[in-house]
Amino acid sequence: MIAVLDLSAELGKLTMLRGRTPKSTAEEHDGAFARLAPYRDGAVFISKFSGTGAWERHPQGDEIVQILDGETTLRLMTDEGLQSLSLKAGMVVIVPQSMWHQFESPGGVSVMTATPQPTDHVRADVDDPRAAGSGDVR
Repeated sequence: MIAVLDLSAELGKLTMLRGRTPKSTAEEHDGAFARLAPYRDGAVFISKFSGTGAWERHPQGDEIVQILDGETTLRLMTDEGLQSLSLKAGMVVIVPQSMWHQFESPGGVSVMTATPQPTDHVRADVDDPRAAGSGDVR
């Protein structure tokens, strides 16, 4: 079956998660994150939030990230150390397989991703997720 997604309608169903932190719970994420459709070994997701997410990585493949509205800083832990990318509506970035990354958006952002599963998370406020190891896998 061919999936047709109305992103405007789907985003309209979400509420903005304000003040997201790396320690935000699944219950706090309810209503601000949605799984739209299966895709390969993962899914297409959308979310609306402000604040800072947990560090995450995807050991099974690259993640495609599209900024739908607002702005965010995508923090990436590379072999050379921390790199930050400023992203705004209309931009797309491909996060390489197994690269730790984190979103920061004080003003709020709406994001669509094609995310491979499982996802490793570090649910602690740390500068370098490599030292912390993965604290959660989904």
